[in-house]
Amino acid sequence: MTESAGECTFRPLFYAGGMNVLAITHHNGIRLAEVGFLLIAVAGALLIVGALRPVVTRTWAFLSGAALAVGGVLLIVASHWGHFG
Repeated sequence: MTESAGECTFRPLFYAGGMNVLAITHHNGIRLAEVGFLLIAVAGALLIVGALRPVVTRTWAFLSGAALAVGGVLLIVASHWGHFG
């Protein structure tokens, strides 16, 4: 957001020929954070299931690690560009 002459305007992340390629509103930032938290919760559940079933431990560990990574990236995007928090 930029401020000029007492007014606040929204500046998108990327421009392409005068069009907004990526513009994250406050509502979308909250939605990204919710999805990020959900992926972290799913990763925790996958870690629990992986600990209970040692036959497929590597698969569950891989899926939970991927869910944690994607959830973390979504939370970073939501907090930096999505006006979350």
